[in-house]
Amino acid sequence: MDLKKILSIAGKPGLYKLVAQSKNGFVIESLIDGKRMNAFMNEKISSLEEISIFSNSEDIGLKAVLQNMYNETNGQKAIDHKADDAAIKAFFEKTVPDYDKERVYVSHMRKVISWYNLLLEKGILDFTEEETESKPEDTTTE
Repeated sequence: MDLKKILSIAGKPGLYKLVAQSKNGFVIESLIDGKRMNAFMNEKISSLEEISIFSNSEDIGLKAVLQNMYNETNGQKAIDHKADDAAIKAFFEKTVPDYDKERVYVSHMRKVISWYNLLLEKGILDFTEEETESKPEDTTTE
């Protein structure tokens, strides 16, 4: 799963796929409705690969959080991001037990859960490649 080309843009709902680079910014495609548009360099654009969640030890990359959610839900859709605050916190506590409760707000949790559900719906979440890549190869010679 490559999150480098999946973007979050401040002030715009949902997630976007990077299609191409233009003279003034990027050509992006909405994952929600598939519409293409321009994103300009003056906008706050973040790749999901760069985003992390505050924790009590060291920050946890979004990819690891999404994988935890995937494992917790057995590859199914997570709870609705519009659920009540207690349900959101309970789900987030199960998937990211070490998150910093003072710096990670419910609004952040809602956003991550909505991103997870959107990525799962679009078939972008695929953790099988990491499992095969992480297996050590037998390098012993006789």
